[in-house]
Amino acid sequence: MNIDQQRRYIRQTMLPEIGEAGQQKLLAARVLIVGAGGLGSPLITYLAAGGVGTLGIIDEDRVELSNLPRQTLYEQGDIGRLKVEAAADRVSELNPDCQITTYPYALTAENAVELIAPYDLVADGCDNFATRFVVNDTCVALGKPLVSAAISGFNGQVMTVMDGSPDYRALVHEDAPEANTCRESGVIGPLGAIIGGMQALEVMRVVLGMPALKGKLAVFDGRTHQQRVAILP
Repeated sequence: MNIDQQRRYIRQTMLPEIGEAGQQKLLAARVLIVGAGGLGSPLITYLAAGGVGTLGIIDEDRVELSNLPRQTLYEQGDIGRLKVEAAADRVSELNPDCQITTYPYALTAENAVELIAPYDLVADGCDNFATRFVVNDTCVALGKPLVSAAISGFNGQVMTVMDGSPDYRALVHEDAPEANTCRESGVIGPLGAIIGGMQALEVMRVVLGMPALKGKLAVFDGRTHQQRVAILP
């Protein structure tokens, strides 16, 4: 690493679990982020700030006024802009080490392989079950690690799919009602920061080769601040 990088990442590299070798792994990592909303905002921020070298961001939505209480990557002046464009601008100001590729459209069964294949890992924080199943199935087929997170109401969860572990279909039935999503049932703003931060930490743990939530589900209850980790069947 150069002198600026050594200074920038010193609080991470001084950790024995990371060191300069671990930081080099982060700088070399390529992570695709599906969804630049309530989870994507903190996820993008912490991965970029932490030195993940390449981020792909896919989201077809534009910034709306109702996004601002929880999607803190954006501000009033971004209303009407494509989220991926506004996110790329923030990242360019945050860390020049992070290279961004934006995809201002939806991930579908038709383009999923093309989008996911170039990346080392996928972080899914999208807001609909149909896309989550496509992302899950494509990652499993390609052998790509997947860190999936979700929030709704006061509750959030994070899981990792890799190395043949139980996947998203072990957790959610394909006919799950979309009424469980934030758009339909609402969400408390800070929950996005909590779960998105947990998701960013999990992505880093996978990149660094640390023990991950493989085959496990971390569940957080924002009403009580209780957290538990369940073993998936």
